[in-house]
Amino acid sequence: MTTTIGMHYDVLPGKEEEFQRGFQAVQKHLQKAEGHVDSKLYVDTQSPGRYLIFSQWKSKEDFERFLRSPEFANVTAWGKAEILRDRPRHKIYQSP
Repeated sequence: MTTTIGMHYDVLPGKEEEFQRGFQAVQKHLQKAEGHVDSKLYVDTQSPGRYLIFSQWKSKEDFERFLRSPEFANVTAWGKAEILRDRPRHKIYQSP
């Protein structure tokens, strides 16, 4: 059963390009992560600074394992540099 993660991010004004570059770096690591299928970044056309990442995984467990990995901690450290307005919100979806 495929699992899709919807990751919602609110980025501070003026930090959009930095956030997008950071996502590109994270995406390179995701491509090597066990169980990762695909991830895409979307910008909310109605609300500047709001982003959505749809990330597909072979299983919820694969995604959770990646979240606990040192690789995840290393590639997401850039997000702590006062880029986000709020904590990211993640929602998990599974195909029926």
